[in-house]
Amino acid sequence: MQKYLLWYKNSIHFNKQKQLLANLVMIVVVVLWGISFISIKIAVSEIPPTTMALLRFIIASVFLRILLKKVEPNAKISRNDLPKMAAGGVLGITCYFYFENMGVQLSTAANASLIVSIVPIIAIGLDVLFFKSKITPLKLAAVGIAVLGTYLSITANGKIEFNSNHFLGNILMICAMISWALYTLINKSLQGRYSGICMTTYQTIIGTLCLVPVSILEYSDWRVFSLLAFWHVLFLAIGCSVICYVFYMYVLKHLDVAITTIYLSAVPVIGVVSGHYFLKESVFPIQMMGGMLTILAIIAVNIDSVKAKENSSCENCNDY
Repeated sequence: MQKYLLWYKNSIHFNKQKQLLANLVMIVVVVLWGISFISIKIAVSEIPPTTMALLRFIIASVFLRILLKKVEPNAKISRNDLPKMAAGGVLGITCYFYFENMGVQLSTAANASLIVSIVPIIAIGLDVLFFKSKITPLKLAAVGIAVLGTYLSITANGKIEFNSNHFLGNILMICAMISWALYTLINKSLQGRYSGICMTTYQTIIGTLCLVPVSILEYSDWRVFSLLAFWHVLFLAIGCSVICYVFYMYVLKHLDVAITTIYLSAVPVIGVVSGHYFLKESVFPIQMMGGMLTILAIIAVNIDSVKAKENSSCENCNDY
């Protein structure tokens, strides 16, 4: 009995240590993803947007392929799933990073990071549209609040200036978010058949190949770029696309999805602060208000999802 109690105490201590480590790792992920907009802004000032994305994901593809070989040496994609896998690669890598890099080039790192926060809201809308998922009153209210928050974030002064480069950049960022939301829905239909590392690796390779013809269109803008720009591309490839992915997969094993979602809500805040501090970007108070509204909407949606799961668990318990 004493041995059992000792084992129980040690296992609790071990789990607490793992949870603490997972929280620390998640903080690293959030910080790296938050400051990634700074690196994108600096890199696209010297390298054309699509070419920069291509360089980033050539490097990331090599590292992810090596990682997949070590973790899952026999990983293969079924021929029937290839169209979905390819669509995921085109939407999640080619389209997303084309729109994002173009958007950051025209707008600001701060604006881009604020707009990124709307992804979960777009995903809810698409989930209802394509998968006929039920939407609760709280979720519906959250979507409305997020739409208002996004409007405030992209217009800055409350007015839409169609001729503004910033406005066009913000619209391109929204296109990037729609691409990412569609990408997550495609991956939802592939979950269970493939691991996260397998899907990410193959979709990254496919998306990278599709970036090649688009980047060739920028041939006239190709120039020799500085070592500083190269280091930023390397940081985006290895730090944000490989290390953050591995860390995030670890976090998902040890922390509840609700906690990770709240952590991810801090990404735009870090993006705005770092944009202001490193790039001297100005952010209007109304934009900050819009960003906070969107973050509150995401937290509300998350609470609603947790409650739904708890109610479902209680109903299942009552069946026994």
